[in-house]
Amino acid sequence: MGYRSTFQCVSDLERNGHLIRFDEPVDPHLQLAEIQRRLYINQAPAVLYTNVKGCRFPVVSNLFGTLERARFMFRDTIEQVRRAIELKIEPEQFFKRPLRYWKAPLTALRMRPKMTRGGAITQNTIKISDLPQQVSWPKDGGAFITLPQVFSEDARSPGLMKSNLGMYRIQLSGNKYARDIEIGLHYQIHRSIGVHHQAALAAGKPFRVNIFVGGSPAMTLSAVMPLPEGMSELTFAGALAGHRIPMWRNNGGLPIYADADFCICGTVDPQRQLPEGPFGDHLGYYSLVHEFPVLKVEKVLHRNQAIWPLTVVGRPPQEDTAFGDLIHELTGPIIPSVLPGVKAVHAVDAAGVHPLLIAIGSERYVPYRESTAPQELLTQANAILGQGQLSLAKFLWIIDEACDRELDIHDVGLFFQRVLERVDWSRDVHFQTRTTIDTLDYTGDGFNQGSKVVIAASGKLLRRLPDSLPSDLRLPDTFRHPRIAFPGVLLVEGPAYQSKAEGQRQIRDFAQAFDSSESINQFPLIVVLDDSDFASRNINNFCWTVFTRSNPASDIDGIAAKIVDKHWGCSGSLIIDARIKPHHAPPLVEDPQVTASVDAIAARGLPISKFL
Repeated sequence: MGYRSTFQCVSDLERNGHLIRFDEPVDPHLQLAEIQRRLYINQAPAVLYTNVKGCRFPVVSNLFGTLERARFMFRDTIEQVRRAIELKIEPEQFFKRPLRYWKAPLTALRMRPKMTRGGAITQNTIKISDLPQQVSWPKDGGAFITLPQVFSEDARSPGLMKSNLGMYRIQLSGNKYARDIEIGLHYQIHRSIGVHHQAALAAGKPFRVNIFVGGSPAMTLSAVMPLPEGMSELTFAGALAGHRIPMWRNNGGLPIYADADFCICGTVDPQRQLPEGPFGDHLGYYSLVHEFPVLKVEKVLHRNQAIWPLTVVGRPPQEDTAFGDLIHELTGPIIPSVLPGVKAVHAVDAAGVHPLLIAIGSERYVPYRESTAPQELLTQANAILGQGQLSLAKFLWIIDEACDRELDIHDVGLFFQRVLERVDWSRDVHFQTRTTIDTLDYTGDGFNQGSKVVIAASGKLLRRLPDSLPSDLRLPDTFRHPRIAFPGVLLVEGPAYQSKAEGQRQIRDFAQAFDSSESINQFPLIVVLDDSDFASRNINNFCWTVFTRSNPASDIDGIAAKIVDKHWGCSGSLIIDARIKPHHAPPLVEDPQVTASVDAIAARGLPISKFL
């Protein structure tokens, strides 16, 4: 359906059994978020809340809660978008299979946004404090918009076709923001809005930003699409929405999405930043308080019958997981054309996306010889780390497709096993030190600062992976409770981490307690952590614990380690220290009173209750 508003989307979902209403009072302070987390986990329908405390507007959550519902919302256009992507990969297919691609010119036309003289968004004016004040986690610094579409243009070359639409965090209240006058604009590194901000500063021009909420769900999805720099997300939104995206001229100011449910217009003061945060983010921890740009609010608009869509982020999986699934479904086939030799890439959601990237590549350098060591894989790994937001990956594991041609990139546990069967730790570990990492990752040496590692594997099997503990396994004092996460991976609880120097000494002592002939080396990977039972329960727990709590350069060691020509490696097991460190951000924990209040709703037998 070519929805023009959230109201149209909600009405269609309700008619088709994908949405239920909740008319009881609900508090946007923590309670709404607690409900949404349970809705997602239980694969519930979307929910329309008609009685939000302190707010005149209805609110909807869980719109993208299942991949099935996301496909349903775009059922009239998603196949044509897939075919447009196919033509992007192989343009000659248009002439070979004209019946399949006869709608391609219409899809291309819809990809061009259009300017209009007005629109539904012009109908009403309100204040920031009139908007739903959603607080998702107990230590959040204030209310936030969780599904914003942040629009900006390049001062050097303004225009819709070079504009940027991104989903950047917006803090509506709290901290030092002047009520109804200032809001926080948080964007992480390597985001196109940063390029626009820098261009405005260099040109000495005001940096104008508009924040849209609602409208077509195609706009929400497009705001998180990893499109190449310089390509407007409005084009993808038009193709997915089934119509050209209308942008109101706004009396010569920055254009406004004419079909949006809400819009906040403002200007960023280039000389001013304010503390923003904390905010419970998608790594499963709070992102802490840091100074970020401030948006001076000029006006807040909303259309008639406006509905406020929201979501909640936290330790994966959450609703944003479905965003990633749908994006991969649409764009996954294009990866080989963008990254030659790379067959598949998967940013592992359970690890918070950027901390862990896994990939399948191909060794083609010397096809007349049997591949024994990664060669082209390392070139492909460098290409991946130079590609857009993939550059923020902290751990990149890559394997040659010849090792298992049936390997599913989304079977993370099996992927690790295939790598661990073949990896040679003396040659296949490649570090980048003192480099840039994701803004939300606090495992490094400072804000946006840390390290990366590439682990590459190819060739024949080097070992069989054990799935039980050896009878002669011994551990040094203070290390205990060994568990197997999956074949080849040993989890060991270590002493509580106190300081970097002491923590690294403990891991070094652990490694030096063994030589490369001892049975513990049957496990190519050993992880030292705080709770081995938790991490061994499932692959999601393993990925979250290991990769959100370790910085490669400071937290990787190994048995029989040495440096040869400045290359680090080990002939025994690789060790990752995934203990919680004092400089890490605190993990997200629900408020027990709010949890109890939602338990009470679940016990009342309401239509929503069975999903809580």
